Amino acid sequence: MTLRHLEIFVAVADEGSMTAASEKLYISQPTVSQAIMELERFYGTKLFDRMGKRLYRTQAGERLLSYARHVTALVSDMALQMTQVETTGILRVGASASVGILFLPEQIKRFQLESSGIQIQAVVKNTLDIEQLLLRNELDIGLVEGDVHSTDLLTQPFAEDELVIVCGRGNPFYGKKKIDPLALQNQPYLMREMGSGTRELFEYAMATKVLNWKIVWESNSFESIKRAAIANLGLAVLSKELVREELLSGALWHISTPFLSLKRKWGIVYHKNKYLTSAMKSFIKTCEDSIWQSDGSHV
Repeated sequence: MTLRHLEIFVAVADEGSMTAASEKLYISQPTVSQAIMELERFYGTKLFDRMGKRLYRTQAGERLLSYARHVTALVSDMALQMTQVETTGILRVGASASVGILFLPEQIKRFQLESSGIQIQAVVKNTLDIEQLLLRNELDIGLVEGDVHSTDLLTQPFAEDELVIVCGRGNPFYGKKKIDPLALQNQPYLMREMGSGTRELFEYAMATKVLNWKIVWESNSFESIKRAAIANLGLAVLSKELVREELLSGALWHISTPFLSLKRKWGIVYHKNKYLTSAMKSFIKTCEDSIWQSDGSHV
């Protein structure tokens, strides 16, 4: 069993077929098939089940995948570190949407002023996407507002955020200081997509109060959700910081919901087997120091 066997196994697991894996790795399909057979022979167990045209990992395959990702990632990191000093190179940072809008740009700016030799490649997606990119070693660090579910990832809380339910002028809730929890039932909601931390927290909060709700607008864009709320198309659920200006201007109204737990922690996330370079440690410190020195804002 060699490193190449593990690289091929990871590709097959990710792509779901040997043909797709061979195209991804620029090798022949027989080579891929041979590598998987040799792995199964080596460990004495089946790693994939075939259903139709797609391969599905067995329980043993799932277990091996976790180790295989880490081994290949560590070798990749080792090669990177041996070809460049830690004060130069690329730092891959991902952020979920709220953090990416409210916090990340300023932190990258501050970090690069202090670490001019490091280039940051940033990506903003939802929490679930960031989690998957970290597990595939396509990111070094993630900054998320939602919970990550993989036990292979470590989360370090660094700030607190709060979701609010808001409505536009003309909505029956506009201007009300207090509402009955049951009044939120079956209202039209303007929501983030599945996989976002905002969506997950709101779903959980409503479920704990056994309140039913329906989605009439789903988007990965905060701006479109805000505009839809202002147009009185439904109730929007967003970070309070993202609607601060609209609340001050009166374009939106914050519906008070003390009966719902909508506070959350922002977290710095990285793989438990990830080697923390000096650049990674420095970026983490930049994020922590920014919050520590702030006056309550997140930027």
